[in-house]
Amino acid sequence: MSPAPAPAPAYDVVVAGGGPAGCAAALTLAHAGRTVLLADAGSGPPKAGEALVSMGRLLLADLGVAEPVLGSGHLPCHGNLSAWGSPELHAVDFLHDPYGHGWHLDRPLFDRRLRAAAGAAGAEVAEHTAVRSPSRQSDGTWRLALRDRAGGGGDRTVCCRWVVDATGRGAAIAVRSGARRRTGDQLTALHLTLDPAPQTPLDGRSLVESDEDGWWYTALLPSRHRLVAYFTDPDLPVAAARGAERFRRRLLATRHISRRARPHGLTTLRPPRRAAAHSAHLDRVHGDGWTAAGDAAAAFDPLSSQGILTALYTGLSAGQAVDARLHGDRAALADYAAKVSTARTAYQHGHRAVHAQETRWPDRPFWSRRQWSFHHNPPPTKGETSS
Repeated sequence: MSPAPAPAPAYDVVVAGGGPAGCAAALTLAHAGRTVLLADAGSGPPKAGEALVSMGRLLLADLGVAEPVLGSGHLPCHGNLSAWGSPELHAVDFLHDPYGHGWHLDRPLFDRRLRAAAGAAGAEVAEHTAVRSPSRQSDGTWRLALRDRAGGGGDRTVCCRWVVDATGRGAAIAVRSGARRRTGDQLTALHLTLDPAPQTPLDGRSLVESDEDGWWYTALLPSRHRLVAYFTDPDLPVAAARGAERFRRRLLATRHISRRARPHGLTTLRPPRRAAAHSAHLDRVHGDGWTAAGDAAAAFDPLSSQGILTALYTGLSAGQAVDARLHGDRAALADYAAKVSTARTAYQHGHRAVHAQETRWPDRPFWSRRQWSFHHNPPPTKGETSS
């Protein structure tokens, strides 16, 4: 008779997704004494050009990792420039911000340090590992297949009491468990990274410039490369022009973005990459044995500059809620859902107000759609929620 198979390793919580939200959840749960597996698939194109606002330092301090994560390797951001609602530049500096400056992140370094901190706190970190085939068992636990994406033959099966879905906009586990993804628009980013410029003064400020079909963003990266991105709707003709030369011509037509891009060389550009940038959220952020955090719970338009801050906040809050629920607090998850709803409502108010400030092209589809949304779907008042 062959021996019985060894039981699958048991964890209190498996966190699917090793970005800021997943790491914040894993850190919170590990600090609470939970056994945690943090599975980072490491899939998709590398992240570049993302910023963390100054308040992020407080959340990282709450997680106990501010110094090791932000100590070096990132470029301080001391202000923002914008040509929005007017062709003239408007500057906002962070000199008097009570939390100090923000950061243009070396995103891979930021995420690696967060995962290392989670490991140091006691979580088991599985790099290049995707969570597959989540199955709810009759005893109330989960059975999960872990796939080694690096091809090292490390596939295995584990079980746990709870799953945190931090898989990004796809919300793979939540959607598989019956949650529905709702999108607020179809915003798409066309982006590329320019080579470092010789003898260019270091300016860590970001710049936003609107045009008739969307808006541009540029920022210097810690590597001294420059990110340039154009945000528009995918059904507009400008979005279909994905070739390098068409992108170059449109870039050169800008008043302010082009001035910062020219020193980096625009004669031989690569075709821009495309990425989803729309607002989206789940109709519910928790269910039977699972909780969603980060972009899986609520993804915001990059114009808000709140993406990583919200990921850290929802990850930390989800970790606290799951720990409390495992202790028997049945109100903890509802309280977490209310926090996510409050954050999303604040974002909607700000998002609609900012877009209402750009009135130069009322008949262009990109802007008329957003003006229509502002007038026909006003942000919910306090105590209400929107779908």
